Amino acid sequence: MNSALLAFAISLTASLLLTIPVRALALRVGMVDLPGPRKVHSEPIPLLGGLAIYGAVVLALLLVMDAVARGQSAGILAGATLVAVTGMLDDRGLLHHQIKLFVAMPLAAVLLMLNGIHAQVFRVLLGGRSGQIADIALTIFWVVGITAAFSILDHMDGLCAGTAAVASAFFALLARQNGQALAALLAATVLGAALGFLRWNFKPAKIFMGDGGAMFLGFLMATLGLQLRFEQAPPAAGWMIPVLILIVPVFDTTLVTISRARRGLLPFTSPGKDHCAHRLANLGLEQRGAVLALYALGALGGILALLVSRVSPAGVLCAFLGVAIGILGGVALLEQAPYQRQEKK
Repeated sequence: MNSALLAFAISLTASLLLTIPVRALALRVGMVDLPGPRKVHSEPIPLLGGLAIYGAVVLALLLVMDAVARGQSAGILAGATLVAVTGMLDDRGLLHHQIKLFVAMPLAAVLLMLNGIHAQVFRVLLGGRSGQIADIALTIFWVVGITAAFSILDHMDGLCAGTAAVASAFFALLARQNGQALAALLAATVLGAALGFLRWNFKPAKIFMGDGGAMFLGFLMATLGLQLRFEQAPPAAGWMIPVLILIVPVFDTTLVTISRARRGLLPFTSPGKDHCAHRLANLGLEQRGAVLALYALGALGGILALLVSRVSPAGVLCAFLGVAIGILGGVALLEQAPYQRQEKK
């Protein structure tokens, strides 16, 4: 059996099965998400699902990878473990939330770079030392941005896990098409773990993944975006394709950042029910419909990524302009939709 398929099967099975005892553990130790004004659930929900996702991914990778691949993935697993543990500690209320954003996430990005995984945009455009420094800054910005985007995306049943599943499916496909076995293996593993957990997390959710799981998935999505290489595609496609695959967290983060900034709020420190899914639900889609609509948006972004990998540089530029206009237009439209506004403190 192909190693990626085997990893997918192991992580899917492990995630399905591990979620059951993890849920019981969360109830036993009192790690539950209580209802509140900015929450969409009306009763306490166990909050430790990230542990099951983490265990499924690590188990599958350790069983399928050979010694060489494990060595090549050491930085990925170290960074993923760091953000997962940090998120779980935050779920428990043991860390200040700024530790995640300004310490754990940048440090995880450094671990990736030490493992040779980094952006390769500016060294192509600028070359030399300045290009290398710019790519280091871009790598940290990308890892922190995507990890944080998934952290705030986990606000509705099934949204974060399903979004990660859709994105990892396209990452796996593109990695396989471009002969990148390690990236395809990692993407297939994440796909299995996310789908297995989704069985318990889709509305009505029986367990939440918490910040530990959301940050873990976000970090792996950021990593896959950095791992992808396209020998035949225009250089500009190399950075645009991951953005398209991750269009849902990119769009949601853009929306709340612009919306909260306009109201004088700090985007990542002012949680509330003003995300894309909340607004779509308020427009009549309800929670389940809003989540499915965002799955569809993620699939559309993935299809566009497949197309962009095959077009000319001029086509990439046209696609970029179209997507940028689409994102800003979507933000403008959803700003008119009803949502719960936070009070400025």
